[in-house]
Amino acid sequence: MQLTPTFLPLLEEFRSVFTQPSFVTFLALMTGWLLSHRRRFITELIQSSDSTRKGHHSRYHRFFSHAAWCLESLCAVLARLLITAFAPWGLIELAVDDTLCRKRGLTIYGTGMHHDPLLSSRALKWVSWGHDWVVLCLVIRCPWAPTKVWCPPLLCRLYRNRQGLTKGIGPSRKAKGKRPGKGGKRTRRPADPNHRTRPELAREMIQLVASWFPQRAFVVSGDSAYGGASMVQHLPANVDLLSRVAANAALYAPAPAPVPGKKGPRRKKGERLVGMAGWAADFAHHWHLLTFDQFGLHATLWVKTRQCLYYKAGKDRLLTIVLVRDPEGKRPDQMFFCTRLDWDARQILSCYANRWAIEVTFWSCKQLLGLEDPANRLAKAVSRTAATAFVLYSLVILWFHQNGQAQCQFPYRPWYRQKAEPSFADMLSTLRRCSWEALIAPGRTQGTIDENQLAQLIDFASRSG
Repeated sequence: MQLTPTFLPLLEEFRSVFTQPSFVTFLALMTGWLLSHRRRFITELIQSSDSTRKGHHSRYHRFFSHAAWCLESLCAVLARLLITAFAPWGLIELAVDDTLCRKRGLTIYGTGMHHDPLLSSRALKWVSWGHDWVVLCLVIRCPWAPTKVWCPPLLCRLYRNRQGLTKGIGPSRKAKGKRPGKGGKRTRRPADPNHRTRPELAREMIQLVASWFPQRAFVVSGDSAYGGASMVQHLPANVDLLSRVAANAALYAPAPAPVPGKKGPRRKKGERLVGMAGWAADFAHHWHLLTFDQFGLHATLWVKTRQCLYYKAGKDRLLTIVLVRDPEGKRPDQMFFCTRLDWDARQILSCYANRWAIEVTFWSCKQLLGLEDPANRLAKAVSRTAATAFVLYSLVILWFHQNGQAQCQFPYRPWYRQKAEPSFADMLSTLRRCSWEALIAPGRTQGTIDENQLAQLIDFASRSG
């Protein structure tokens, strides 16, 4: 089985990353990954790409665990393709966030107990065993989906806990006769001196992308976890940050001008300003009404704006702070900051709302591309297989933008006739349908195929959701 010929040029762009034998394996695995309807185990990819008789099966396992290719080089090629196609000029918007991929097994590299946002609530916080991936995405808008925003991933990094508890291999004397692991001694894993937090991993990826495009300007949006000092104080010169401000944050006026003749060091900050509640109740600063009707934000909001120092995050860097209040009282008051001083409240809130698309990316990669499926245990294999799902998500969007949109066909559903814009499931279905049609085209020309039965078969084989 082979993918549609219009998709192959995108894969050819990565030929320089691999050796010739590895590139052949790469093509087979990417084909199997996109065409498979089952869990993305390596053996399933071999079958889906019809490669069971093309070399020993260990060759495909070793592609992820031992083959000599660089993941960052692959991501650099991907970033060049995406930015050339979707953001050839102007400001480049990025979004950063982390997602949990649940796993089972204690011997898998990089697993740990992480906060599970899907199972947790405000009253009860829940954790699950798995991998926590920090992902940097490009934020784009496309003419074939004017009301949607997309976040194709550029880079990802695996976050590992600083330390944790691991059970001993054998049972203790008191637990003799019990099931292994139930009474085993608990030993504390030593702290990793090279440990990096999620913001530090995000900062590394931002610095890397900024170094690939030194002449371009970037703005990165992230939630409050990525708005602290470890991010703001180490941003590259061509990168700005947009994030949330804590409700109890200490905000300060800019430092006053130095007094001539006064001895001592210059002041780094001015007087402390009132907190969020005091600012909201201050009638000297008027509210402004803004109406939003865009992806991620459909609301009418009251806003206040000022420029001050968020000393815990940026020290002496002046920030634009936006206070938001919902007139209907459905949302609590929130504050956001942006390092771009020329942006107003509408631009800041619109940009932050667009980052909701990264949650859609995570859902699609897990449900449609099997991000959580691969059962790898070695370090290289774990990092490379997860990155493969993110890379393919980006490539499918790029292919649809260049070729697939003209061939997209929504299925006939009498209960859903108003659909006008494709989802990622529609893009993946279109790619599969084009691949199947290219495969059976010779039989069509010979008139040996029943067209009605063929149409039903292709629809079933290409359906992704």
